[in-house]
Amino acid sequence: MQHWYGIDVGGTKIELVAYDATLHERHRERVTTPTRDYDAFLQAITGLVHAADAALGAPARAIGIGLPGVRDRSSGRQLSANVPGLTGRLVADDLQARLQRPLAFGNDLQCFALSEAHAGAGAGYPSMFGAILGTGAGGGFCVGGQLVAGANGIAGEWGHWSIPATLLQRHALPVLACACGLRGCLERYVSGNGLALIHEGLGADAVDASAVVALAHAGDAIATQALAIHRDLLGYSFANLVLAIDPHVIVLGGGLSKLEQLYRDLPAAIAPYLFQGVRVPPILPPTFGDAGGARGAALLARQHHPAC
Repeated sequence: MQHWYGIDVGGTKIELVAYDATLHERHRERVTTPTRDYDAFLQAITGLVHAADAALGAPARAIGIGLPGVRDRSSGRQLSANVPGLTGRLVADDLQARLQRPLAFGNDLQCFALSEAHAGAGAGYPSMFGAILGTGAGGGFCVGGQLVAGANGIAGEWGHWSIPATLLQRHALPVLACACGLRGCLERYVSGNGLALIHEGLGADAVDASAVVALAHAGDAIATQALAIHRDLLGYSFANLVLAIDPHVIVLGGGLSKLEQLYRDLPAAIAPYLFQGVRVPPILPPTFGDAGGARGAALLARQHHPAC
């Protein structure tokens, strides 16, 4: 029996999940991510792969790996804010040398989208966009069930579009620097961390996004205002997604995707930023949630290296 491994690399854990040809899970293991020790990082992935080989009795047909950040297509070097030990390293080359088998690489956001496009919330739609709203903001775009990565491999990085000055002025928000090196990236405002910063900027104590939501539900005026500002910024962001790539459906992921009011309130927040006659696509919660990254990585491996 052939298997495909999906490896989801995050800022706190690395998870390997093995799937058979019918996408049934056959093996799962996770370890803590060595975020700064590069050799330890390579060894962690190598150890997970060898343990899966031993558990299943044979090597995988191919391995998909979802890495945080982006890879420079010309130099092959990685840039990762969440796992800084990868920055400047030839991660793909080094893993290929150690594992000596077919590999397919994507980023963690794109793997989430690919998973939801296959038997997930985006299944059955001609195109779908998977939008992550967690500590950061990004996503992936799939057409006909196939991931569209783009010339630089960064298709879906809507979190690094710039927020317009008119919105900053409307809500009295500062221009914030982003870890990517740019300023005013949407990620700094519409992510979970962005919601917390908006709340703090209104004069409240520093708390995380979940606490802001809880305070708003309890009737706190400042938290309610912060959520309203955040919803407006998110509406603008998704309207621009519609205008740029016109997906048939948007599937949310990340911590903020668990907020039920987003699915109720976002369509009305998006519509004012679209011109007449443009329809807001369905906005849906994810089917696979946190498990989608490894599953999407395995799907990526299977698309690049099908059964033989």
